Amino acid sequence: MKHLTMTAAVLIGLGACAPLNTYYKPGADVASVQRQTTACEVEALAKVPVSTQIRRGPPRFVPPHTLCNSAGHCRVIPGFYEPGAIYTVDPNLDLRNRVEAQCMADQGFVPVSIPACPASIAQAAPKQATTTLPPLNEKSCVIRNDDGSFQIVTQG
Repeated sequence: MKHLTMTAAVLIGLGACAPLNTYYKPGADVASVQRQTTACEVEALAKVPVSTQIRRGPPRFVPPHTLCNSAGHCRVIPGFYEPGAIYTVDPNLDLRNRVEAQCMADQGFVPVSIPACPASIAQAAPKQATTTLPPLNEKSCVIRNDDGSFQIVTQG
């Protein structure tokens, strides 16, 4: 249980350092951005459905080798093949993401990546959640709140 709690804390901490990747339109209400994103995700999924394919990587040959003990008795371990790893892919994922982005663009949104604020800014800013997307500039950054909301801070 302690390990699980520590893992969760590390993941939450890493999320606080990650940039905010979202769709953006100055003055848009955050709730409407979330609703429109969901609508476009559903539309993209309907137009370009998931196509999960199971694949196997190439096999790997482990060559023969000799194994000797301290008494000098040796034996040859024959070579063998290890099968390739099995994995899944969705060849439609890239197209589905483009359809989603096009849907959002048709509504006037552009994708943005807002960097995380330095600790000094995050500690100095009053805790609140952004409800309306502010104008962005090169000094804009984001503070992640514990409840999953975020606050965009724009300096100068």
